[in-house]
Amino acid sequence: MSGCLDYIELPRCEGLDTVAEKRNLIASVAAGILFFAGWWIIIDAAATVPSNDDFKHAYHTCGVLSTVAFFMINAISSAQVSGDSTETGCIGQTGARIWLFSGFFLAFGALIASCWILFGPYVVQQCCDDNLWPGIAVFLQNTFIFFGGIVFKFGRTEELYEEL
Repeated sequence: MSGCLDYIELPRCEGLDTVAEKRNLIASVAAGILFFAGWWIIIDAAATVPSNDDFKHAYHTCGVLSTVAFFMINAISSAQVSGDSTETGCIGQTGARIWLFSGFFLAFGALIASCWILFGPYVVQQCCDDNLWPGIAVFLQNTFIFFGGIVFKFGRTEELYEEL
């Protein structure tokens, strides 16, 4: 019974060959759109709720930390982390791994902090007269920036740059 689908072949899509060639372009545009959407959402929340009582300005710290983590994660190439790079850079392989770990640590920390901001002051305490939009906006901003960093890091391939 386990081999009943072994001889079924699906038709090959001709258009997917061009998609594979433009993988870096598609991943970069998708990551840019996610990053832009995250900041656009938080700007909208800050514009619609200008009161510091309803939306504390300190909540922007999560987005700033997510942005710093975005750049930290993508500043290190996969070759530097795995040790396959011909140039070790100024920090070497161990330093690159520590830098990447620190970037992921900041990204996850900001995402967890945005969850706390959403559920702490806005859902449980209901600080803003049933206006959940600022809390949702902080969470969505950090989620979009986080996934934008993941798409930009792991969606692109670095093999094209090594040939040049």
